[in-house]
Amino acid sequence: MRRVVLKVGSSSLTDIDGLIDLAKLEEIAAAVRSAQAAGIEIAIVSSGAVAAGAGKLCRARPRTLPEKQAFAAVGQAELMRQWAGVFAPVHVAQFLLSSDDIHSRKRFVNAKQALDAAFKLGVLPILNENDTVATAELKLGDNDTLSAWVAYLVDADTLMLLTDVDGLYSANPKLDAGAVKLAEVRDIAQVMHLAGDAGSARGTGGMRTKLKAAQIASDAGIETIILTGGGAAVQASLSGAAIGTRIFAARTRAASDLAPLTVTQRGRQTAKRSWILHQPTRGAICIDVGAKTALLAGRSLLPSGIVHIEGDFNAGDAVQIRCGDELLGQGLSSYRAQDLQRIACKRSDEISAILGVKPFDEAIHRDQLVLA
Repeated sequence: MRRVVLKVGSSSLTDIDGLIDLAKLEEIAAAVRSAQAAGIEIAIVSSGAVAAGAGKLCRARPRTLPEKQAFAAVGQAELMRQWAGVFAPVHVAQFLLSSDDIHSRKRFVNAKQALDAAFKLGVLPILNENDTVATAELKLGDNDTLSAWVAYLVDADTLMLLTDVDGLYSANPKLDAGAVKLAEVRDIAQVMHLAGDAGSARGTGGMRTKLKAAQIASDAGIETIILTGGGAAVQASLSGAAIGTRIFAARTRAASDLAPLTVTQRGRQTAKRSWILHQPTRGAICIDVGAKTALLAGRSLLPSGIVHIEGDFNAGDAVQIRCGDELLGQGLSSYRAQDLQRIACKRSDEISAILGVKPFDEAIHRDQLVLA
C-alpha cells in the first residue's frame, strides 16, 4: 500500500486574517478521503497552531517566544477541533513531536510504533511540532523538517509539501518575470541556491527549508512534491498529475516512471542508518589512514585508530568521523569524549585497565556509523 505524508502550511489552511478557513480544510479532507478510497494511507503534518491562536484570541501574531508558546497552546486545540470536524466520522489522532522525539533513538522508535498502531486502527494521524514547549525549534520552517522525519517514521513513499508557492523556480517569480518553474529536480544540491526565505506573512517556512526537507527524504528513498492549490491540487497530484515540482529520491527508477516505488526498488538504507545520517553532530573523532581503510572495508572504528577528539559529547551522541581534512561520515559514539581521548591510540584489550570498565571494544560499531 502506498503511503504519503502531507504537510499543510499555515497559508494553506488560514485566511488573510489568520483565522482557520473551514472551506480550505474541507477541500483538503475531501482529497485525503479520495486518496484513502484509492488505497493510499495519509499522515498530515499540520502547521497553523500559532496562526489559529492569533485568530482565536483576535490579536496580532506574537513576537516573543513565550507569547508564541501561549498562542500555540490556544491554537492547537482549535486546530484539532476543526480537523476532527472535517474528517468525521473518521477518527483523527493528534501527535505532538519535538526535536527530542527525533534525535533520541528510543523516542524515535516509540513514535514510529505509535504511528504504526494508528494506521492499523484506521485512524488518521495529524502531527505538529510541540510549539507550546519548543524553544529553538519554533524557528522558521520546522514543520517542513518535521514532515521529512515523519516520512521516515511512517516509511512513506512520498512527501507532499502544500504551500503558497506552486513549486521551485529558476529565480524569484515575484522579482523576475522570466523565472521558470522547475517541474523536476534530480540533484537537490544543484538547486539549493534558488531557494528563498519565507514568502507568506501567515507562514514560517521558506523554499530553503523545503529543499532541506526534501534532501532528508531523498536520502531515505522518498520523493518530494512541492505544490500549491489546496485540496484540488493535492487530489490531482495523488492521482498522478504532474503539477508543482517533483524532487526525485536518491536511487529511484527512471524519471518518466511515475508509479509508486517499493522499498525494494528504492534500495533505501535501513531506517537506523538513515536516522544516523541526519542527526546533529556534537563533536568529531579524527582518525588515521589505517582506521580509514578499515572503515571503508566495512569494519568498526577501534580506539587504536583515533588520533584525537574534538568537542564534548556523551556516549550515544552523533559525531563526525574525519581523517585529516576529509569528512568520512558520522556515527554514534560508544564512549563520551573524555574517555575516548584517554583510550585514543590504545588497543581494545587496554580499555579496561585505563577506564576501569570496558562496555565496548569499539569506539563506534560498524552498525552505528554511516560513511559519506
